[in-house]
Amino acid sequence: MIKISILYPNNKGSRFYWSYYIETHIPMSIDFLSSHPGFRGVSVERGIVGGIPGTEAAYVAMCHFLFDSVENFMAAFTPHAAALQSDMPNYTDIEPVIQVNEVLISR
Repeated sequence: MIKISILYPNNKGSRFYWSYYIETHIPMSIDFLSSHPGFRGVSVERGIVGGIPGTEAAYVAMCHFLFDSVENFMAAFTPHAAALQSDMPNYTDIEPVIQVNEVLISR
């Protein structure tokens, strides 16, 4: 299984509209991507504090999609890439960091 992580760095002065992200963008993403048989799940996380109490979280938001393989993710994402990417200005001005990981342990 693989995990595609979309990480939004907590940059000073940047904007991130949680209500739009949770109520509009994520449901649209789930609708598009979950229609592929390789889709296994999604989680969305809000950064609240850094590793040291009182410090800011490194990321304001993180979204993780689980798929059987990179090929499955690409097959699900590619037809909808333009729509998903063009929606980003509606909720943030942050350039996300995207990382693909192989899940070795999950309980």
